[in-house]
Amino acid sequence: MAKYEYTVQGVDYEVEILEVEGTLAKVTVNGIDFDVEMKQPISVGKTIAKPIAPKPQPAKVEGPAPQPAEETKPVVQAGEGTKVCSPLPGTITAIPVKVGDAVAVGDTVCILEAMKMQNNIEAENAGTITSIMVKEGDTVMEGAVLVTIA
Repeated sequence: MAKYEYTVQGVDYEVEILEVEGTLAKVTVNGIDFDVEMKQPISVGKTIAKPIAPKPQPAKVEGPAPQPAEETKPVVQAGEGTKVCSPLPGTITAIPVKVGDAVAVGDTVCILEAMKMQNNIEAENAGTITSIMVKEGDTVMEGAVLVTIA
């Protein structure tokens, strides 16, 4: 139906409304499906948020592609890479890594307190931390992006 992007307490959420029937809606938040009950039904003529505009595509250039003079390592931009998401809602109590740190599979990248238990959030792939999306003391929801690894 429609896609929206929201930032709540510094955490980005991509919300897609799949279906609306009266006060019940089926939505996807960061790839996770939810059934939502709204306090008021959405009227068809009412705009509730600005939809995401499609990203422009670069123009195609005909002819042979230029060859690089020497092979270089690709530059990784901040925030690029695999997202490490929160598996459950909770509070960030520690972040033992910083941007630029190399991590291996299984290294702890965040510590999340949920239901009075400390949960180590581990890297699922090896690489370099390209961004940290949370800070100590932040409350996060399930599916929130914590760090990115490229």
